[in-house]
Amino acid sequence: MTIEIYKSSVLSGISHGFLGRQGGVSTGIYKSLNIGLGTQDSRDHISENRKRAVEAVAPHATLVTLRQVHSAKAVFVEKAVPDDQRVEADAMVTHQPYLALGILTADCVPVLFADTVSGLIGAAHAGWKGAVAGVTDATIDLMVEKGALRHNIVAAIGPAIQQASYEVDGGFYQRFVADNLGNQAFFLKGRDEHWQFDLPAYVEKRLKKAGLGMISRSSLDTCQNSEQFFSYRRACLAGEADYGRQISIIAL
Repeated sequence: MTIEIYKSSVLSGISHGFLGRQGGVSTGIYKSLNIGLGTQDSRDHISENRKRAVEAVAPHATLVTLRQVHSAKAVFVEKAVPDDQRVEADAMVTHQPYLALGILTADCVPVLFADTVSGLIGAAHAGWKGAVAGVTDATIDLMVEKGALRHNIVAAIGPAIQQASYEVDGGFYQRFVADNLGNQAFFLKGRDEHWQFDLPAYVEKRLKKAGLGMISRSSLDTCQNSEQFFSYRRACLAGEADYGRQISIIAL
């Protein structure tokens, strides 16, 4: 089965892709393109999947990933490091050719950035904690620090859990609204004291507020599409012991 690659028109001309779960060698609950080093999957399978993923998007590049911790930390990357020396952060920026920046997700929002004028690219992992803390703002700020202009930066939001699948409790809702009353716009009242949260729309709002040139947002739901994507929430609802991760890649 071939690797499925979802692309964004705002990143046209730049090597990039939001990959699904098809086209790998893993089996069982990790079937098939599991990239997650933090899973209990076979390390040989993960290594082969990572090789296939980067070859599908940027054949001559070296893959760089992070030890993602749901933070707002963005780092500047100038060279690849061994997987066991991954930096703890949730976003990265580079100007180096042939470095493929890879962000792993399983419902959280992957965001890929580029400024072709300054020759900078970035990638961010935005779960709700990182999104609220400002991981996308930190990525943009780092790109600007390295020479980008905000109006030249474009950003693509990839497949993630969508509002219809993201049920949260009243405590979650109250935390968001307390942070900013305008955040009510990202919630729909659900059953009992529960709400449906639109995380991708929230991330998009943060990007628009940052003054970027162009933004695109995928409507693909990682939770609902079990054949296409891994999903943390779906795995929890099914009572599975673990879950795979897909990858989003951008490279110069």
